[in-house]
Amino acid sequence: MTEGTLVRGAHVLTSSGAGDIVDGAVRIVGERIDALGPWEELSARFPQDRVSGDATALVTAGFVNAHGHFSEGLLTGIGERFTLWEWVDALIGPVAPHLDDEMAYVGTLLAGIQMLRTGITLANDMFVCDPVGDRPVTPGVVRALDELGLRGVVCLGAGDRRPGVTLSALMREHEELASAAASSRLSRFRVGVVSVAAQSEELFAESLRMARDEGVGIHIHLQEVREEVTAVRTRLGVSPIQHCVRTGLFERPTIAAHCVWIDDSDMDALVAHGVGVAHNPVSNMILASGVCPVADLRGRGVPVGVGVDGPASNDRQDMLEAIKTSVLLQRVNKLQATALSARDALSMATVDGARALGLEEELGSLEVGKAADLVVFDGRSPALANIHDPYQAVVYCAGPREIAEVWVAGRQVVIGGEVTTVDTSDVVERSRPLAHDLVVRAGLGRLSGLAGSAGEPDT
Repeated sequence: MTEGTLVRGAHVLTSSGAGDIVDGAVRIVGERIDALGPWEELSARFPQDRVSGDATALVTAGFVNAHGHFSEGLLTGIGERFTLWEWVDALIGPVAPHLDDEMAYVGTLLAGIQMLRTGITLANDMFVCDPVGDRPVTPGVVRALDELGLRGVVCLGAGDRRPGVTLSALMREHEELASAAASSRLSRFRVGVVSVAAQSEELFAESLRMARDEGVGIHIHLQEVREEVTAVRTRLGVSPIQHCVRTGLFERPTIAAHCVWIDDSDMDALVAHGVGVAHNPVSNMILASGVCPVADLRGRGVPVGVGVDGPASNDRQDMLEAIKTSVLLQRVNKLQATALSARDALSMATVDGARALGLEEELGSLEVGKAADLVVFDGRSPALANIHDPYQAVVYCAGPREIAEVWVAGRQVVIGGEVTTVDTSDVVERSRPLAHDLVVRAGLGRLSGLAGSAGEPDT
């Protein structure tokens, strides 16, 4: 009989029709879930298996980070006084031409470590850069994800409304990233559209053509702020969502980040075309963007996942913080304690996020045959000493310290709260000169104390 691993928990929260298995276990064989059920039954059936977790632990499916930007990996804690369009102009625009493959690689390692420590097993990433040289930038993301053992859905956040960016360079970068993802065991490619407002009509058409020709989905920012909607309506006569309908973009599987400033007709369009939404509550608050109508979207059947967004707009790459904030923001916005529940939020972070990406048949819940991506919470922690309701325990009580193990594709990539696949201290040290070089080259002395004599940071 093939040996496997039994991951035990006082509560196994499957994010599937099986619900909560009390004193249960998940059996892992290779990269897949082979069985799940009561601990007493599985331990009797598979006495030779290694055992992980224990009778006090909580076990969940791995978390799906529905939206983020590894391109910001070296830029945490900067530019807090800006709203989105100001922030893009003051920070992202100056940085984008200076990102290179090494910065992409190390920045992804740095952010990816934080993600794994908070239970993320898949990151849907949009790397925003302006490719201006001959050497591709974005393959560094895939290389880092492979080393981390972290799944990725990767794309280039392509925009050509900044000077010096050419259509040919952007399409070449798309192709380089697609090739890197095709050679990876854990990553897959989508075409990235940074936003309707940030692309010329020619680039938008080319992006859609590539998605059709390659048979891949699309990752796009949609209606994050009111200014975006106004600008596109002024230029094109319709909202960004309606433009996507009119041009046929939604004919490809699409995940849309934010969707804050939307009306009923926009929501109807998302439903009609099966578009998934990535809700990013922390960055929406930091950048003063507004509140996504999560309850309304979910009520209409739109799959809504949770994203941590970028390291420069969140700024923590902490999925547990994002999950809890998703609930709290809806409640305070609606002034209603039933606006969103802990059970809803855990579903959004797991199977709904997978559904938003069209991956629910492969991952997002603990079911036989699905990928062995799961999180084990330490029930010996003071925060989880007394579990009255396991869903509330995960969403309201647990933090990164409570995450004991993370498994991706049947591989234990976090043990005792620490990432096992890379040397964290080495990554931290490697990031420091790169971050310094980046802010100096980008002329961010006014915003960053790392720039030294280039200027003083805002206070």
